[in-house]
Amino acid sequence: MLPKANYAKLLKAIQFASEKHKHQKRKGKEGVPFINHPIQVANILSETAAITDENLLMAAILHDTIEDTQTYPEEIELLFGNEVKRLVLEVTDDMSLPCQERKRLQIINAKALSSKAKLLRIADKICNVKDILYSPPSWSTQRKLEYLNWAEEVVVQIENIHPGLNKLFNSYLAKSRQELAKMYVLEQN
Repeated sequence: MLPKANYAKLLKAIQFASEKHKHQKRKGKEGVPFINHPIQVANILSETAAITDENLLMAAILHDTIEDTQTYPEEIELLFGNEVKRLVLEVTDDMSLPCQERKRLQIINAKALSSKAKLLRIADKICNVKDILYSPPSWSTQRKLEYLNWAEEVVVQIENIHPGLNKLFNSYLAKSRQELAKMYVLEQN
């Protein structure tokens, strides 16, 4: 459990991220507000990995702000400190690169992430794989399968960072693949 004073910092991060992501929706068919995703990432870190580190939880809330909004690293550092900024930058893709190159770099760079960034990366992948299962984007079955395979390649590079997170990732991965296999069979008939 976080000390009482730390809730204020976490709530400040949620408010900041909510404002930054206010016009964004997740890729799923339901059009869920984007802010649900970083909150879910932080929740997985808290519940599954028993993380109480306020900087890691704030970084989880803020992890997509630089990548997906008009947020600058200096803004995060000013409001939330250097460690939070560093963690967010560690998991931020360079959006000037083509998609396939960004994916390739996530795989290659996964082993070099700090321990905290590895926890953040796997929690993010858990949420995304879970969304493929329960709130699927309107992608083809093939594209969903490619995403699952890529997410697994990233997580394999950081395996054993936390047994509970790895178990949860593998559980959602197996369920998602099972559902996609059913969908593929239906599409072929």
